Parts: sequence; structure tokens; C-alpha cells
Amino acid sequence: MARRAAADNVLRITQAGLARLVLDPGQTDRVWWDADLAGLGYRLRGTRGTWVVRPPRFGGKSALITLGAADALSVIEARRLAQARIGMVSKGEDPRADRRRERKAPALTLGKVFESYTAAKSKTEGRKPKLRDSTLANLRTHVNKHFADLHAKEVATVTRADVAKMLRDTSDKSGEQAALRARRTLSTIFSWAIGEGMTETNPVIGTNAPAEDIRRDRVLSRDELIAVWNACPPDGDFGRIVRLLVLTGQRRDEVAGMLWSEVDIDAALWRLPPERTKNGRPHAVPLSPAALAILEGMPRVAERDHAFGSGDGPYQGFSKAKARLDKVVKIAPWRLHDLRRTTGTGLGEIGILPHVIEHVLNHVSGYRAGVAGIYQRHNYATEMREALIRWAEHVAQITTP
Repeated sequence: MARRAAADNVLRITQAGLARLVLDPGQTDRVWWDADLAGLGYRLRGTRGTWVVRPPRFGGKSALITLGAADALSVIEARRLAQARIGMVSKGEDPRADRRRERKAPALTLGKVFESYTAAKSKTEGRKPKLRDSTLANLRTHVNKHFADLHAKEVATVTRADVAKMLRDTSDKSGEQAALRARRTLSTIFSWAIGEGMTETNPVIGTNAPAEDIRRDRVLSRDELIAVWNACPPDGDFGRIVRLLVLTGQRRDEVAGMLWSEVDIDAALWRLPPERTKNGRPHAVPLSPAALAILEGMPRVAERDHAFGSGDGPYQGFSKAKARLDKVVKIAPWRLHDLRRTTGTGLGEIGILPHVIEHVLNHVSGYRAGVAGIYQRHNYATEMREALIRWAEHVAQITTP
């Protein structure tokens, strides 16, 4: 049995009730014991609360073992961990052994968890990487830019307050959308770390999510599309990418990561390999004369296969370039991905059939996901080319003064 506690220190501990547990005047340290699970305690030192457990005596000794910070562990999680420590005694195991091993082992910092996660996601499953290079590049941006202050912290000691501060700082410096993406990324990494046994909790859970102020069904109106098209500088990477997003209907990272080796100028075709598409299927995109004109007018850097950006990787300057564009184009909030939806909608408006639009967008849903998708193997290359040429002509017509 766990050591008996004073009656006034025993109560049913609840998540809501933690805020009411305060030190009496003159006190600096106090433990309240849970009435539901003997041995589990909530310890308050100053303003810092921690979960502790006092398992039954083992080897003639009874020790107070710290489970973790109260703002990182919920009551339910603390009870689960405490039960595990108490259960070790009934199995003849020392409940303090894990803590001794933890003290001897090198600290597992959040930075090391990041390294392990990116290494694991860089490995291939069959012929396709678990995460695309562009996704990993975006992940590393979040890790190195937004999470830098947390790298040296031991992963088990990262609290909800730490995450909340990081989100506030990111929102102030880079905007709420960047903070929202950073929050999702960090939560994904913590969930992975829990599955790998690196930590017990996800401190992102319970933090306030930055506002998602951009609808996922956003389609630019005719006037908005005209404004965006005409505001894009045609002689810079970002402007060319935006216009190709409109003309091809492909995904942002697919266009930004375009390789010259994927483009056949003579055949007016852009061949995306399976490792570069979201659904893992190869995709041949017909290039309209307008799209070809953009590519043919671009300078090429010797020994560099990437069409956009500089250095060894794809284009990475979206945030600043989009912010500059937004200062010029005064329309409701929008994302670059909305251009893909706008193109799909526009194709329908000029009379392109739905199944052809799905092939243009490389969607595996609706028509292509059903029985027809299993038995219908026609690639619609001719229909796709005609659709994108008609769309490019429509865009030219509405954007030319």
C-alpha cells in the first residue's frame, strides 16, 4: 500500500480542480494526494505544479517519483503513468529503475527528435519516399525558423506554455497562417515521437489554434484572377510560378519543384514522375502555347535541373513574395492553392467535361475513383491538351487590356 497521507491532503483530483489547489500563506511546497488512485499526488512548489507518485515500498524503501509537469500531463495521463509505476512493484520490479536509466542516459532533446523524424521520413517505402523533398524542406523551415528556441529542451519537459509562446511569437513575426502550419507540424512530430516511445505526451494539444481565416473552398472571381495575373511580374520566378499555376492547374510544390528534365519543349509536355505527385501516380501535363512561352523565356543555369529557385533545391521564397503580391492586389484573403481550384472551376465554366478536368488536375476522386476508374484506361491526353489550350486562350482574353 502507498504511504498514508493526512486527511486534509487527500481529495479527488480533477483537471478543473487543479486551479483551486494553492499554497497557504508561508508554504513553499505541498502535495495533495488523489483519492481515486492511492499513491498519485499533485505537488506544488511555488507556482510550478508536478505530478508525483509514491509506489508501495520496494526493498524496504519508499520513494517519491516525479512523473512530469502538470501543464504537460493531464490528470488521466498522470494516473496512467502512476498505475504503471505502482504495477512494477507487484511484478517485483524497482519503480525507480526507469528514472535512474533516464538520469544516466543522454538527454533526448526536441532537436534530436526533429533529426530522427526527418531521417525516418526521408527513407523510402518501395520506390517512393515517405515524404516528398518539398514537404521535408517546408518541415525543416518550421523546425529551424519557428522552433529554434525549443531545440535544446528535453522533449519530455516541453510544456503547453512553451508551445503557446512559440505560436504567439510565430504569429507576431510571420502571421497567423505560418503559426497555424507550425502548430500542425509540431503536433505531428510529437504524435510520431509518442509512437516511437520518445515521450509520453503531446503538449500541442490544448493550445489555442491561430485563426484559419482562409476558406478551403476559395475560388477567385474573374476580376480577382485578372488582378492577380496582371500584378505578377512576368520576369521573376514567383510571377512565372503563379501564372503556370493558373495555366496548368497543378499543385504549388509540383510547379515550384519543376525540373527541366521533366519538360519536353518539343512535345509541349511536362512529365511529373510518381515521387513528385500527391497521389503517387505519374502525370503528363500538356503545355499550352502560353505555358510554353513562359518556360522558353526563362534563363537556364548550367548544371542546375531545377527550373525555379537557386542553390540545390526548388523555389522557397513563397511567404515574402506572396506578402508583396497581397500589398498590390487588394482582394479577400487567398492562398496559392486556390489557383488550382480556380482553374478547375474555370475549366468547367468554359465547357470542359468533369472527367477531363479530373485528369487535368490528376485527381483520383469522383469519376476516376469509381468503377469507371478501374476499367477505363484511356489517358485523355488529347482532351487534356484541348482543355488547357482553351483555358489559356480564355485567360489571355480576360487579362489582356
